[in-house]
Amino acid sequence: MLSLGVSPLNIARVTLALAAAGAWDATPLEIAVAGAKSAAFHFTYTRGGVGGAFDFQAQLSPYSVVGLVPAGGQEWPPESVINVGAVVAGADTTNLHQRDLGTYTSQGAAVESFTFGPIELDGTYERLRIPCRESGAVGTPGTLQVEVTLA
Repeated sequence: MLSLGVSPLNIARVTLALAAAGAWDATPLEIAVAGAKSAAFHFTYTRGGVGGAFDFQAQLSPYSVVGLVPAGGQEWPPESVINVGAVVAGADTTNLHQRDLGTYTSQGAAVESFTFGPIELDGTYERLRIPCRESGAVGTPGTLQVEVTLA
């Protein structure tokens, strides 16, 4: 069950053109996710020019407000990926961890939609945001909407 004040369907990015020159969204919308177990992302993209593509990055904050971030901490750490190393008897395994960045490349001029996730939240986080940028035809950015379903 979601906590009081958390809506199951949220707009993370209203439908509008991505910034010019491949710039990230300056002020991505924040979504309250306290108590949510998972989040699925729904993207709707229309390219602005041939070769249109966009990047996105799920950022999850364990802090309800910026004032709670400790000195030296970061308010918006991005989701990460892991490349699991080889398991060898009698030796430690080294795994590679990196921040995750997703890219979607359009297939044509018509509007396109896809779903990413769900990712597990397990009630651990307070807020979520998804900054995006045009990464394909940066001179003719496309339009993008992002919705998030919480469970």
